[in-house]
Amino acid sequence: MARIALVTSSYLPRIGGVEEHVARVADGLTRQGHMVSVWSVDQGDPIPPEGPGSTVRLLPCPLPSRSIRGLARFLVSVMPAWFAWRRAFRLDRPDIVHIHCFGPNGVYATHFAGTRRLVYSHHGETFMDSIFDRSRLLSKRLARTLGRADAVSSCSAFAARDLQRFGRNPSEVAVVPNGVDLDAPIGPLPRGFGEETAFVLGIGRLVGVKGFDTLIRAFSHLVRRGADDGVNLVIAGDGPERQKLAQLARDLDLEDRVKFPGALSRPAVGAAMAAARLLVVPSHIEAFGITILEGWRAGTPVIATRNGGPAEIIQDRQNGILVAPTSVDAIAEAIELLLRDPRTAEDLGERGRESAAQYSWERTVLGYEEIYARLGVTTPAMRS
Repeated sequence: MARIALVTSSYLPRIGGVEEHVARVADGLTRQGHMVSVWSVDQGDPIPPEGPGSTVRLLPCPLPSRSIRGLARFLVSVMPAWFAWRRAFRLDRPDIVHIHCFGPNGVYATHFAGTRRLVYSHHGETFMDSIFDRSRLLSKRLARTLGRADAVSSCSAFAARDLQRFGRNPSEVAVVPNGVDLDAPIGPLPRGFGEETAFVLGIGRLVGVKGFDTLIRAFSHLVRRGADDGVNLVIAGDGPERQKLAQLARDLDLEDRVKFPGALSRPAVGAAMAAARLLVVPSHIEAFGITILEGWRAGTPVIATRNGGPAEIIQDRQNGILVAPTSVDAIAEAIELLLRDPRTAEDLGERGRESAAQYSWERTVLGYEEIYARLGVTTPAMRS
């Protein structure tokens, strides 16, 4: 048995890929006999319920900024943060400090790790978030963590290659993909999906890099040509681009055809995936594409852009369709193909469902267990 602290940039009740990933890994490692603590950046959220055998701590992670006011806030808050982190280490006594998604959490975890084993798991944050292009402090601290870490993993080979610019050879980075719960409960379809009208689904955080503006423009092309088969477009999720996307739909005279139901619960995501005619993941760039797995689980045909992790798991025209990112025409053509050819859509959905079985959370946990084993840590299951 080992004591493991999973140090994440964000956690439940917030919704997102890293939050889901860490929650699932915490549960899986606990089942394997480890004592697991989840340490997350304190963002003012309520502390989520603790899983069996795991502890959840929200820790302050202030960093200095260039402004005088920002520096003053840091000087006031740094000592309480220092005591909170020291207390967490004293109470949980981790053998392994495992950073997920580097941010201020990684700065503090690396500083306080001391002689403990340090693992860093990259979730694409270095290119999915522009902060590393704007913050020299975070970039330098990430490089320091990569030099200090006993092991580094990434969610895809594509994402791993980006770590080279911070000083880590991609050949030294283990690829541990995301997972999906194949038996997740499916709830009722929430309101806001356009009643009984069939729909094409896009889902994710509403930010520019996710490419939902391109999806709306592609849908507009189909409507203008009468090739939309009468379906609506539903874009589920929330984020800073929501109002901008809604305005784009109005500008294209699609206000009644493009629906924005907001963020969905996990059961509602399953319901939306199962009810959709097809799923489109139009990201400009994507580290992995956990949404693809959710579409596959539902047997829904998936269209995704090829720039990033999706190209590593989708075989084009076999278990999904890959298109060029930011290409309105390519996305429109792929949607039209699946709407007018139900047999092809059904075949892609079924092959996707078969592919989803390769990406269980148990496999993800095993990937981390193999990393821990190389560091001299084994679980009861491995010893038996």
